[in-house]
Amino acid sequence: MNLYEVLRRPLITEKSTRLSESNKYVFEVDKKASKDQVRQAVEKAFKVAVRGVNIIKVPGEIKRMGRREVKRPPWKKAIVTLKEGDKIQFFEGV
Repeated sequence: MNLYEVLRRPLITEKSTRLSESNKYVFEVDKKASKDQVRQAVEKAFKVAVRGVNIIKVPGEIKRMGRREVKRPPWKKAIVTLKEGDKIQFFEGV
């Protein structure tokens, strides 16, 4: 799997912003991506050293659109912990 296929997008929420203070960053990743693939993709894309990767499968939600109920597809997110001193400038806003 290619680097750009593994990392879909960064997740920037209130919780992920608080996690970034403790050197943890959150990404949406491909459903088939493994921890090793996420580690290699983050290290290659941002030139940082990854200490650990946690992966969470998020189930699809049921939303209402008028009278119909629509199910959103499930997706996967990864919480990446970096080594001390490393930061991803994309999240820092600099």
